[in-house]
Amino acid sequence: MRGVVDSDDLPLNISREMLQNNPQVAQMRKALTGRVLGELETLANNEAENFDKVWEGFGRVLKEGLYEDHERRERLLALARFTTTAGTARSLKQYVADLKPNQTAIYYLVGESAERLKSNPKLEAARARGIEVLLLTDPIDAFWTALPLGFDGKPLKSLSQGEVDFGLVPKLEAETKAEEPTKPEAIDEASVIAAVKGALGERVSDVRASQRLTDSAACLVAGSGPDRELERLLARHKGGAGSKPILELNMRHPLVAALGEAHKRARTEDANDLAALLFEEACILDGEVPDDPAAFATRLNRLVVRGLAIP
Repeated sequence: MRGVVDSDDLPLNISREMLQNNPQVAQMRKALTGRVLGELETLANNEAENFDKVWEGFGRVLKEGLYEDHERRERLLALARFTTTAGTARSLKQYVADLKPNQTAIYYLVGESAERLKSNPKLEAARARGIEVLLLTDPIDAFWTALPLGFDGKPLKSLSQGEVDFGLVPKLEAETKAEEPTKPEAIDEASVIAAVKGALGERVSDVRASQRLTDSAACLVAGSGPDRELERLLARHKGGAGSKPILELNMRHPLVAALGEAHKRARTEDANDLAALLFEEACILDGEVPDDPAAFATRLNRLVVRGLAIP
């Protein structure tokens, strides 16, 4: 006769819940986690090359702790290694040591691959000033960077979200010499922005002049909500569309100037085509396909024919 119920008879989920809620198990888990982190910190400090190999194999798992483990988040951030515009296996301690004059944040971009991120137009203003940018390509990166995090008093800031202004950070000497000696003819920014807003309607949440761009004509950014990459991940998971992006325009770009001139001369069709083209080019540069590829191709061909004056 069995006087007690064997643990094997308990449903698996009940056994697991009992273990998870057991104070002794929780204490063991905390001690074990602390011991592992301590060993990793010692390895990182004394054998950097060996630690980099460990991070290469297990970094993705450790980065999950940045999202889930509030108590150890600072230690994990110090251990984390990143591919950046300055190199690979870079720590945040190294990043902060190389901050540019008047730089107040740690900047990052999230995307599918480092190579694609390196060609992202949102890097242009940062590159012109030698500002290092973290290139984050693991799926978990879109989630832990959504938290209000910082390192050594410097907040982490996305180049795909909110306002970015590097005006106080001096440009590299080579970039300064390469600039045009004379400023381009000024355009009516308010008029151009109003024309683009009218042409695009609900495809964007806002249109504004960009502080991120130096060479490209336009880019898409998120507002005060989630970062662009997190928006895309959530939209794919839910099977719907994310929030409308903000279109930023490089007011020094010839294409934007051409739009302003078309609007000024009441060439509405040209202005509308150029506005749509700017938006769709920004989508492509962000790794997205235009909503209507056929309409994009037709519009592009129409503008080329007009530009070449082909009858």
